[in-house]
Parts: sequence; C-alpha cells; structure tokens
Amino acid sequence: MLIDEAIKNAKRIHFIGIGGSGMCPLAEILHSQGHYLTGSDNNESDTLKRIRALGIPVTMGQKAENIVGADMVVYTAALLPDNPELVAAKESGIPTFERSKLFGYFTRNYDRCIGVCGTHGKTTVTSMLSHILIDNNFDPSAIIGGKLPLTGTNGRVGKSDILVCEACEYKDTFLDLTPDISVILNIDRDHMEYFKTLENLEASFRKFADMSTKAVIYNGDDQNTLDSLVGVESKEMISFGTSEKCAYSAKNVGFNNGAFPCYDLYINGQLQERIELSVPGEHNVLNSLAAIATAMYCGATVEQCKKSIITFKGAGRRFEFLGTYNGADIVDDYAHHPAELEVTLSAAKKMDYKRVWAVFQPFTFSRTKLHLDAFAKALSIADNVVLTEIMGSREINTYGITTQDLADEIPGSVWFDTFPKVADYLKKNIGEGDLVLTLGCGDVYKIAKIVLDI
Repeated sequence: MLIDEAIKNAKRIHFIGIGGSGMCPLAEILHSQGHYLTGSDNNESDTLKRIRALGIPVTMGQKAENIVGADMVVYTAALLPDNPELVAAKESGIPTFERSKLFGYFTRNYDRCIGVCGTHGKTTVTSMLSHILIDNNFDPSAIIGGKLPLTGTNGRVGKSDILVCEACEYKDTFLDLTPDISVILNIDRDHMEYFKTLENLEASFRKFADMSTKAVIYNGDDQNTLDSLVGVESKEMISFGTSEKCAYSAKNVGFNNGAFPCYDLYINGQLQERIELSVPGEHNVLNSLAAIATAMYCGATVEQCKKSIITFKGAGRRFEFLGTYNGADIVDDYAHHPAELEVTLSAAKKMDYKRVWAVFQPFTFSRTKLHLDAFAKALSIADNVVLTEIMGSREINTYGITTQDLADEIPGSVWFDTFPKVADYLKKNIGEGDLVLTLGCGDVYKIAKIVLDI
C-alpha cells in the first residue's frame, strides 16, 4: 500500500520511537492536521514531554501489544530489525513505513520544498532559515531536528507553499524526499559504516542535488561538495562561502565579545550589509550565509535577513544555555562528530571563561572506533574532559571499543559509567567562571539537568 493511501485510511497512526529528533516533528505535524496518534519509546526525553503535552499517548518500552489497534505504523531507521513492535506490525499486515517515507509524503505537498542537507549544521541552518521566514511573514511549514525557540516545536504547519526541512543522509533516507531547492552545507566522512567510502557518500549527495527541481544552494568553499555537484545540471546553482568566487560571500569577519561573528555580506561582488549574529563560533558564518541565500531565493530582502538573523539565538541543543551552578554556566550542544566538537570547543575557548569543561557522550560504537584519534584531538581543546559510556543506540558492539579507549588518548580525562556519577563529579569540581558543555546527540543533556536540578 502506498503511504498516501495509508494515511488517508488510517484512524490511528502509531510511531515507534516517537521521541526521536526526526520522528517528533512529523508527529507534531500529523497531530496538527487532526490525525489520532500513539507512540512508544525507550528513553524519557524533552521531546517526549512536548509530545505528551499535545495529548498524544506515549508508552515507555516497546512491546508487540503497543501496536494493537493501529491502522498504520511509522518507525525510525535507527531501530534494530528485531524490534518487537516492528516485527509485530509487519507480521500482522499493518501498513508499516520508515519515517523517511512519511517525510517524503509531506515534501510532495509543497511547491517550494527546501531540503537542507550536509554533514554538519543542518539543524542550525534549517532553524535560522525558518526563523527568518517566519519573522517576515512568509508563513512556512518546517520539519527540524531540534526545537525552534520561535515556536517551541520541531515541526510547524504554515499556510504558504514553502516547506523548510532538514534532510539527513543517514542510510540515504534523504533520497525519499522531493526537494525543489536543495541546500548543501558540507560533506564530511560520517556514517561510514553505511557508505564505506567518501565517493559513495558524495554520490548520494549528487543524487539529492539532481532531484531538485529549481535550485541548488551550496558551499562553494567545500571541495567535497564541489566534487559531488559534478554533472548536476538544469538547476539554478547558487554558491555561498568566504571566497570571492561565491555568489554570497562574507568578508571582513570579526567577532563581537570574542565569539559572536559579524561580517560584510557581498552578493555577486557587491557590498550589501554588515551582518551580526547572536550564535557563537566562526562556523556560523557559513551557516548564516546558507540561510540568507535561501531566504532571499524565497523572496526575502537583505534588510529582512539582517533584521531577523540577529534575533536568532540558536536551536534547541545547539549551544543552548541551560542554567548556572556554583558560578559555572551550563550549556548543551548536539556536537557528536569530531569536526563539530572542534568548532564548538574552539568557539567556547574564545569566550570569556576561566575553564571550559567538555562532558561528552560518544554515540555509536562504529563512529567512536573510526574517529577515535580525531575525537581525542578535538576534545583536548577543552581544559577538562569528562566522558560517559558509549551510547550504542542502533548498534551492537562488534568493534570491541570502550570509553576507556578514548579516555586513554586524552591526558587528564575521567569517565564514569552513569550520569549521576558524572553529575556528582561536576558538582564537586566546577566553579566560578567555568563553562560546562554537555556534548553529544544522545541524552547527555540529562547530566546538565541533574546538576541544575531541573
């Protein structure tokens, strides 16, 4: 059965893993359209709190009986094949779809579907772009991997023909989407347990760009991105970057308060405006250029972009300030790849703090094994490093990797096997003038909440 027909006929749609960052916005949108939903998950999270607040019933723990009465089941690609709910749904003949199929269904309903893809920065750029468009009354719909502060949600239903969505390359799921405008931020070695080679990864991005019906907006400074676009034709090609060859370029980059970027925006070689950002880190120069270029393609003016982007303070779990303990600021960030850790910690070190603490939860055994040396190098930027157990998530540890292996590569680092132990260590050691960063794409933010008692 096609998903279009299944949604039309379904009286109850069940989400397996409803609290996931990719599942939550789709559930929010279906709920806003009047569909009756139920869900299940294995871990409590902030996204589950928001889902429950909408009145959507959520069961903790995944059991076959949870799908009884469902007319359609949606599941995350992170599930293992023997998940009891997934097995029961398929055996019972209930129409069952991986989330990317539902995502693809949504994208077919808009004339200007913007798919933001890339190894790093997807959530930030999707949020920045949505923020600009909402703030200037373009009324877009949005599907974001993090909470947008302007709306307090991951998903939004607007009344225009614009859909801004975060398009993830994991297992090629973004190839199920139907983009009119594709935004390619960068291409870096990640998910190599699936892609195997950089060439395979670039080939997937090439397919995604080639699917675009109107335009490709891309990082003209990233060689991997440029390589991936060879052979892509019959679209409007718009580049952004810091080099003069890019259509949208940043010159005279500076930093307010040592960390918040500002720059002169040039479009096709012509000076436009001085852009100021309220999110830290030099990497956000490129993120903001991507958002501005895309917003202007949708009809926004330079002045509207400048006015709105300075009011963007970040997406949920992207350098998100959570509180203060014993004089130390506690900030949470989703960084989980060595390149992301490097730019996040480098930005933190430029801020006016006495010591920077990196509290890192490694995510997946394969990534930890493959990037062990790079993780150690990036984390060593911090003054103090505290590690947790590896969150295996969708994997079984066939790699023989442990947190101790990572700790051995970082002089002075410590690690603990439970979150309460990490929180207790932090409470005893952090102090006035410190910055504590909880880092990772799992549930490491819970450590910050334990410390802050929130």
